[in-house]
Amino acid sequence: MSATPSLTARLEWGLVPAVPVPFRGREIAEDAQRAYAAWMAGQEIAGVAVWAHTGRGRHLTSEQRREVLATWRAAVPLSVILAGADSPEMAREAKRGGADALLAFPQREHPVAYHEALGRELPVIAFYLYKAAGGVAYDNRTLHAILSLPCVIGIKVATLDSVTTFQRLASLTQLYRDKLLITGEDRFLGYSLAMGARAALVGMGAALTDLQAALLLAFRTGNFAKFVRLSSVCDRLAAATFTEPMIPGGRASRRPSARRSGRRYGRPARRRSDRCGFPPAVPGAL
Repeated sequence: MSATPSLTARLEWGLVPAVPVPFRGREIAEDAQRAYAAWMAGQEIAGVAVWAHTGRGRHLTSEQRREVLATWRAAVPLSVILAGADSPEMAREAKRGGADALLAFPQREHPVAYHEALGRELPVIAFYLYKAAGGVAYDNRTLHAILSLPCVIGIKVATLDSVTTFQRLASLTQLYRDKLLITGEDRFLGYSLAMGARAALVGMGAALTDLQAALLLAFRTGNFAKFVRLSSVCDRLAAATFTEPMIPGGRASRRPSARRSGRRYGRPARRRSDRCGFPPAVPGAL
């Protein structure tokens, strides 16, 4: 399926938080998820990413994925919803649920054919992910072939801490100006924008969303004094939240943010209240 220019335009310079799924025991906390989605709907975002690493998409049942997507589609009817997918079946599931595009989990075997297969259902964002998180170090030849596909609208790059790898991929992506370079670099978010990223899809965006949205806006509008200041705040946030130990599937724990919101991911809430109480941005930062 060919991507429409309007979808790329809707994502460009926008923040797309990869959203978590609150649980009580082994069941989704539906009320907490609805409250969190309603809170996120009030933020300045281009959309949300469901079923990604932050949302544990490949570890959810099909019914749970349907529930998650339905909640978010209802909460943000006018925003872009990206859904993680690792198979045509999962892609079709996302399409039935109203997702706008797919985030293709990395695959080592036949990666070009894999992206083509996903693209028969919805537009695709390729995903260059560091190996410790289950990623695949696609070589340049493979990346050129993937980015040449009409169904691929861009690529998310998440190296965790490899500035040189990001620089190489940013340079390669410049050859495809109609494709979005989307940063997934929680640990150097501001620098990745300076290196050519034109959108951000980060798990860190699930909290302090206004701070990160303001960072993208400051860069896009050329307010570089504010951009440098906000980059520093985002770097401190990332250093505090994107840390070891790694959780199954490879993404790092964001336990400090989870504690501040009064819930621990994948476990029952410590408080009776299930309010999605993400803290405001650092006073004066915006």
